[in-house]
Amino acid sequence: YVPPQVRKVQETLDDKKREELGRLKKMVNGLINRLSEPNMSSVSGQMEELYMANSRKDMNETLTDILMNACVTAVAMPARLMMEHVLLVSILHHNIGIEVGAHFLEAVVKKFDEHCKSDAEGKECENLLALIAHLYNFHVVHSLLIFDILKKLVSTFTEKEIELILFLLKNVGFSLRKDDALALKELITEAQKKANTVEKKLQDQTRVRFMLETMLALRNNDMRKIPGYDPEPVEKLRKLQRTLVHSSGSGKDTQLRVSLESLLSADQVGRWWIVGSSWSGAPMISDTNTKTQQKLHIGKASSKIMELARKLRMNTDIRRSIFCVLMTSEDFLDAFEKLLK
Repeated sequence: YVPPQVRKVQETLDDKKREELGRLKKMVNGLINRLSEPNMSSVSGQMEELYMANSRKDMNETLTDILMNACVTAVAMPARLMMEHVLLVSILHHNIGIEVGAHFLEAVVKKFDEHCKSDAEGKECENLLALIAHLYNFHVVHSLLIFDILKKLVSTFTEKEIELILFLLKNVGFSLRKDDALALKELITEAQKKANTVEKKLQDQTRVRFMLETMLALRNNDMRKIPGYDPEPVEKLRKLQRTLVHSSGSGKDTQLRVSLESLLSADQVGRWWIVGSSWSGAPMISDTNTKTQQKLHIGKASSKIMELARKLRMNTDIRRSIFCVLMTSEDFLDAFEKLLK
């Protein structure tokens, strides 16, 4: 039971909070509407001031909502507009803290997953993929996520997925090649196998052939073979990013090295990539038995060692496991590795 006077206080607090959030939304919206390359410096500066004046949670949620509404539409958005919006996120990510980029990235990836599963005709998937690609271009996220998405698309391999693979490779292909040539090579091999197996089913053969040609051009580092490929705009905005990011660490150390699976299951297993991120929900280790079972597999030792363990009264599974590891390891490094496992 909540007494009436307390109820009244709560209601006024809620109204006050709603009013504050409404005002904040208007201010952020005004800044986003004015966003362009020439005034990026002033807009990002004002955004940083807003971050200092308001709670980060409110700012992250407001900014993510407004950017999603602006960029994720049923029609294809201009590439320039996408880049400028993501550049703003990347500047805030490097200057304010990695939770800015992490919050936006999680929202985008979850939305992308939803749209991939649905059979909607609009261009939302491309727009969301463009956001993810530019988050990678501006060093917010690591190539690990891009490879995860590409693997997922290659494993499904319908007409829609082929379009998305082409779109992604055109945007970030050469950066991926620079970051991890081996992973890209494996992906291309996988795509070629997949194309051979499903060739009969797909009506549009030319599209598949075009995708494979694009991949080969990437592997051979041949930019001329990719129609409409122009690295100039991204490079220009990267230079602008370098001038606007205060800290020297605008590069690899603030990149979120997070996989697709981790992002999609963040609500179940927490957000380990954000330092100090509070987590509420079911316990992370759902079943203690499975944990001890895993420990036991390492200790599949000979009966002689097990007998010895019994004599020395190693009476729990974990004790026996550790004892077996210590007894059967080649040297201290081997023991260290096994104990870590």
